[in-house]
Amino acid sequence: MRSAFMSSASARAIRPIHFSQEELPMIELFDSDDSRAVRNKASILSFYDLVINQKKSEEFVAEFISPAYVQHNPLIANGPEALGQFFGQITRERARARVVVHKIIAVGDYVWAHVNFLNLFNDDPNDTGIAGVDIYKMDADGKAIEHWDILQLVGDPKNSAPWLAPNVSRANPNGMF
Repeated sequence: MRSAFMSSASARAIRPIHFSQEELPMIELFDSDDSRAVRNKASILSFYDLVINQKKSEEFVAEFISPAYVQHNPLIANGPEALGQFFGQITRERARARVVVHKIIAVGDYVWAHVNFLNLFNDDPNDTGIAGVDIYKMDADGKAIEHWDILQLVGDPKNSAPWLAPNVSRANPNGMF
């Protein structure tokens, strides 16, 4: 069991909950009185669902991404078209590709999401994926105008960092999420 804090509607209603690693609910933190934060959080959740999970990258990316989009991940060019093409190629090549959002925080024009990208670069049904923290700056229309990310390979309890140091156990029993 692990404990965390969860809010269903507002940062003012945070309460601790207990759950197992396999039953992790999404944790949402935002002020329900901040209409921009509410809209921006919903936009980013819809982006993940449509663009990655439903594999409709090139059809829907422009709904969520500004034409002036600045991408700080060096693997992807600026602009919605480049982002749509990047995820379009991945989702065409990887039928299992998906993203699970574990935590999302929205404040004003910013959204932070702690996610697990699964099967983006392989077809292994046991893929543990890549943990990511995505940071989005949103424009006045609720579209992402700038993005930063931090990515880390998710290993397993006995091989926690396979690309860097194979067969090194986790430092603690807490999972990545």
